[in-house]
Parts: sequence; structure tokens; C-alpha cells
Amino acid sequence: MIQVKSVSWPKGNTDIQTHHSVGVRSRRSLEDYLCYMPMNTLLAAVEAGAKEMTRFFNGTFTVTNKEGINNLVTEADHAAEKAIIEVIKNNFPSHFILSEETGELVSDSDFKWIVDPIDGTVNFAHGIPLCCVSIGLEKEEKMIMGAVYNPFINELYVAEKGKGATLNGKPIHVSKQTNVLNSCLVTGFPYVYLETPNGPLQVFEKLIKLGIPVRRLGSAAMDLCWVAAGRFDGFFEHHLQPWDSSAGFLIVEEAGGKVTDYAGNHYSPYQPHLLATNGLIHEQLRSYLI
Repeated sequence: MIQVKSVSWPKGNTDIQTHHSVGVRSRRSLEDYLCYMPMNTLLAAVEAGAKEMTRFFNGTFTVTNKEGINNLVTEADHAAEKAIIEVIKNNFPSHFILSEETGELVSDSDFKWIVDPIDGTVNFAHGIPLCCVSIGLEKEEKMIMGAVYNPFINELYVAEKGKGATLNGKPIHVSKQTNVLNSCLVTGFPYVYLETPNGPLQVFEKLIKLGIPVRRLGSAAMDLCWVAAGRFDGFFEHHLQPWDSSAGFLIVEEAGGKVTDYAGNHYSPYQPHLLATNGLIHEQLRSYLI
């Protein structure tokens, strides 16, 4: 369980401490204190979503299909999303929310919460514990915070812009692999196959023929976090939605990695192509994608 404790403004100085079950930080400015307020909500929201995931996991729930074959949505997705949105709205009722199942809850706020209540729904629906809650927070169209929580393997990834990334409260860093031929990669495939030159299957085939191990976990958020933690050296996918990558790409960057589109431009979650690496193999891997 993620424990988020309330914080009072100290008298006589600006020292504050933020607490959750996986780490303790000290911060020393009004700006940091104000940033802590949404961080508190972020952690509470991922916990609320995870509680719904665990309540339904390996149980009985309804499953329906969205566009494309096996593009599933479950009763648990809706329950987790409702719990997450309730936490956010209770703390920041004027903030914009973009969530996978509900869509946009529009406001003119500078803050936007981007929510994936269950990333890896197919895994979840089949009782495979490679799935997670993923929530990112934008301010003025720049990602400033993100959290990804898999309660089944007890892994909480958190990042704040300019402050690094953590796994269960401990700093994480990308790998130091310098040769793509010796790397371990991960990818995903879109539900609707994209008929584009050098598409997902063609890139996969090229890499496999070189003897490079390429895995597919079924959760882009977890793929990104495992790049951040140094387990994978790189991740690429041809088509993602904003809620798939909003938290994870910040976590990779804050762990010292590099995230771009396939053209090498700085990544935006509002365009489909994503390449995330330790930075050292980035251009080598990108050459196979273009």
C-alpha cells in the first residue's frame, strides 16, 4: 500500500518532508511545496486505481471490445478510472483530465492529468500480472510528474521533472549498454496493423534476424519503466495513445534515458511513434526504424 501522509507548512522555515511508503524526501522552497500538493494526489490516485485492479483480478468481470480485435475494456478499467478521477477531482476540481475510457473532461486549466486506469488490459483480463495504473501530469503542455504502479509485483515508479526517477523510493538509472547488437529490447504491436513502410513486423523481423532479443510484454507503461530501470536497453512502438506513454516517457528521461519520435524529435505523447533508450544506443536503434 502507498501511504500518503498530510503535510503542514512549517513555521519559521520552508523545510518540508513528503512521505510515502517507498521513500522520504526533503524539499526547501515554496515552489517545491506547491509541487508536492499534486504529487500527493498523484500517489493517492494510482493507489485508488490499483485497489480496483486487485479487487477484480482473477475474478469475474464483464469484458467488451473496442475498435480492432482483442482491444479489450473491462469492468475493472471503468472502476479503476472512476476511482482515479474521483481522487483528482476531489483535490483539483478545475483541472483538465484526459482518460482512456472517459475521454476528455475539459477545462481551461494549465494542468492536465493523463490517465490509463489499466495499461495492459489484455494481460489483466487473462490473469497475467503484467499490467499497471499509469498517470501523468502536464503543466502548460509539459509533463511534470508521472507515476506507474503495478500492485501485483509491488513496483511503483515515480518521476518529477528535474528531480530524477525512483522505483519504490530508490533512484533508478538506465543501462550503460553501448552496442545495439548486444542490447535487450522490448516492443509492442498496434491492435490495427499499420500499413506503412518499415512497419512493426518488418522492424521486428530485421532485429530478430540480427540475433537481438526483442520482448513483448503487452504494457507500454511497464516497457518504459523497465527501460528506466535498466532492465531493457530500448523500447519502440509504432502507434501509442497519450495515456500509454505520458508517465513512462518522463520516467525514462528522469532516469537518464532519451525519448524521441522515429525522426529523432523530442517526444510528444500526442504523436504515435515512440523510441525510448538508454541514450547510448539511440541512434543505432533508430536507424532500423526509419
